Amino acid sequence: MEFIDNTLALQSFFTVTLAIIVLFIGKGLNLHFAILRDFNIPEPVVGGLLFSILFAIVHFTIGISIEFDLKARDIMLVYFFTTIGLNSNIMDLVKGGKPLIILLAATIFYMVIQNIVGISVATIFGLEPIVGMLGGTVSLIGGHGTAIAWAPTFVEKFGIHNAMEIGIACATFGLILASLMGGPIASFLIKKHNLKPEQVDEQDVGISYDKKNTQIDYFSFLHAILSIHFSIIIGFFLNEALEDVGLKLPLFVTCLFAGIIISSFITPKLSKKFSWLDWHTRKTAMALIADISLGIFLSMSLMSMQLWVIVDLAGPILAIITAQFVVAASITLFIIFKIMGKTYDAAVICSGFGGISLGSTATAMANMTAVTQRYGASHLAFVIVPLVCAFFVDLVNVVLIQTLLGYFS
Repeated sequence: MEFIDNTLALQSFFTVTLAIIVLFIGKGLNLHFAILRDFNIPEPVVGGLLFSILFAIVHFTIGISIEFDLKARDIMLVYFFTTIGLNSNIMDLVKGGKPLIILLAATIFYMVIQNIVGISVATIFGLEPIVGMLGGTVSLIGGHGTAIAWAPTFVEKFGIHNAMEIGIACATFGLILASLMGGPIASFLIKKHNLKPEQVDEQDVGISYDKKNTQIDYFSFLHAILSIHFSIIIGFFLNEALEDVGLKLPLFVTCLFAGIIISSFITPKLSKKFSWLDWHTRKTAMALIADISLGIFLSMSLMSMQLWVIVDLAGPILAIITAQFVVAASITLFIIFKIMGKTYDAAVICSGFGGISLGSTATAMANMTAVTQRYGASHLAFVIVPLVCAFFVDLVNVVLIQTLLGYFS
C-alpha cells in the first residue's frame, strides 16, 4: 500500500481483500432490499457500484484518488471461464448449434444498429460523426479493453484528442446499465410467460437460493481445482499456438475451449479408470468456484471504476448511452426473446444479451447467474452466450470497426 501525490495505490492482496468485502456488502444489501432480489441484480454489481461511488465522493471532497492492482482480476476471469468449459461438453455444443447461429446473427445485426445509433446521436449534438463510434461497438460491445486499444487510432488519424476519455466513459456507463438491465428483463419475461426450466439440474455457476446446507469435502474441492488448472495449462499452450499462426484470442477463450475438450473426452475416461479421481463436471465444488471467481472479478471491475474521470463528458455521453440503452432493451425484449424460442432458456439468454449489449462477457455471465440461481439452471445459455460474446463477437467487431474507420477516412 503506497500513498504518493494524493493517490492511494493498493497492491493485489489488499485489492482482493477489499473485493471480498465489497461482495459481502452487496450480498447484505440484496438480502435487506427485496427490490434488488426481485430484479436479479447481481450482488457484486450492488457492492461494486456502491464503492465506486464512495471512492468518487472521496476524490471530489478531499482530493484523494484510489488505484488498484488488478492482476488478480484477470486470473479470476480465466478461472471462471475455465469452469464454464468444464461444465460443458461437445453434446452441449451440438444442441446449441442452431440457437448459437441465430444468436450470433442477431448480435451482428445489433452491432450494426449500435454503431448507427452512436453516430446519429453524436451528429445531433454537433460532434464529429466518428465520435459516435466511441459510443458504439468500440466501447459498448467491445468494452474497456477495445476502447483503450482503438483510442490511439482515433487520436492519430482523426484528431479526436479525448478519444480515450470518451471511450472509457461510454464503456463505464454501459457496464453500469448492462449490470442493471439483464436481470430485470429476464425476470419480467419469466413471470409474464410463466416460464420454467425443462428439467431440474445442477447450476453451472453457484447454487440455487433454495438449496441450503450444501456440503463439500476437501477432496471434491481439490479435484475441481486440479481439473481447472489442467485446463488452463492446455488453454495456455493452445493460445500460444493460435497466436503463432496470427490468431490472437483472450486467454480465457482458449481455456474455455480446453475445458470443453477435457470434459468431453478426458475426464469421463479418467473417472472410469481411476475411481478415486472424481473429475465429474457439474458438481457443487465446481459451481461454487465459478461463483467465487465471477463475484470477485466483477467486484474488482466495478469498485475500481474512476467515475471522476468521466464527469466532464457526462452530457453528450449520457445522451448516447441513454439511446443505446433504449435500443438494447427493445431488441432484447421484442427480438432476441422471440427468435430464441420464447422458452426459459431464451429468457436467460436475454439476460446475458442485456449484459453483453452494453457491457462485457463477464457482465452477461453475472446476469445469467443471478437469474438461474433464482429460477433454475440453463446449460444452453451458459454454452452459447460466452461463445458468441467472447469469441465470435470480438472477431466481427474488429472487421466492423475497421470498415467504418475506412468509410470516415
